[in-house]
Amino acid sequence: MSRQDATPGASAAVGAALYTLATRATRRLPRDMSLTSAATLATLDRTGPRRITDLAAVEGVSQPAMTALVRVLEESGLVERQGDASDRRVTLVCLTEAGASYVRTRRQAGVHAFELLIGELTGEEVEALVAALPALKHLAELESRDREGPKR
Repeated sequence: MSRQDATPGASAAVGAALYTLATRATRRLPRDMSLTSAATLATLDRTGPRRITDLAAVEGVSQPAMTALVRVLEESGLVERQGDASDRRVTLVCLTEAGASYVRTRRQAGVHAFELLIGELTGEEVEALVAALPALKHLAELESRDREGPKR
């Protein structure tokens, strides 16, 4: 079905449902660090080492705020700064193994929470979600591309 063939208002209805679901899922996550800190770690996990200026732009915070956040994450052992082999003047922020483990654990907790909720759906509802997986994955790719910009 093309976008023009979709029921009028379908995009808004789906968008509202996804937004509500994402908001509620975010509220269920552990509160052991700020959402910006967790998002920064997840960005590094997905995209690899980044400059502080790139991270600030991706996460929508100022460069001084990102510098302070990186310092806290560094003190916690979740990230480290490394030189860029292609430009010795540049410092990149990289996940440590502890940071990568934190991201995996947090992601798995989110997946598990959704598994429990999906277990309460009917068989038809689960089939509908499975059928929607390609579109949902594509939405995630589009959002990620628009938000993160090119990798360094």
